[in-house]
Amino acid sequence: MNQAIEYSVCTARDTDEMARMLGETFSRREPPAVALGITAGEFETFVQLLCPAAVTEGLTIVARRTDTGEMVGALLTEDSASAMPHGMDGLTSKFDPIFDILGQLDTEYRRGHSAQHGESMHLYLLGVAESATGHGVAKHLVAECLETGARKGYRVAVTEATTKVSQHVFGRLGFSERVHRSYEQHRFNGRAVFASVSEHGGPILMDRHLEPSSEGR
Repeated sequence: MNQAIEYSVCTARDTDEMARMLGETFSRREPPAVALGITAGEFETFVQLLCPAAVTEGLTIVARRTDTGEMVGALLTEDSASAMPHGMDGLTSKFDPIFDILGQLDTEYRRGHSAQHGESMHLYLLGVAESATGHGVAKHLVAECLETGARKGYRVAVTEATTKVSQHVFGRLGFSERVHRSYEQHRFNGRAVFASVSEHGGPILMDRHLEPSSEGR
């Protein structure tokens, strides 16, 4: 793919396409979602719940081809202190093991200290369309997100990288490993729900301090 890519902050006009793209991407290639059989539609429903805050907070970045306008990537990002959106109880229970393993990472990382609004940004869902993989889109999405957060005054960026590819991307951009879990060893209600994706290792919570922007908040 030789077409140029442009990166921009997500607006309300982007949300439906972003939800579809992330739904397709995560249901096909994200190890936990694949292990649990989460469909594209089910994942899209989850993303839609996150979209209002994504637009309001102005931290989420999308990538589009300049020739066709097609969305080929997105990094859904939130303030770490944001409340969970309404409607989460309506999601399929397939998500419960994912929330469990990622929740363990966050609990160990925070150690009882609550995130403060405007201090820490949570890089939540990083997805690149299959047609655009291998062209540096993920790296650019993260870089744009960090610049946006720094301009808004955020001091720390946190993410749960669930694949070796995303762990490599974040590591190359200065993120450090803080907490990790094993897909093979994790149990949910006594079941090894992620055993089928054990070759992917496990999710790693990583963070990076942000340099203050000269533009200020």
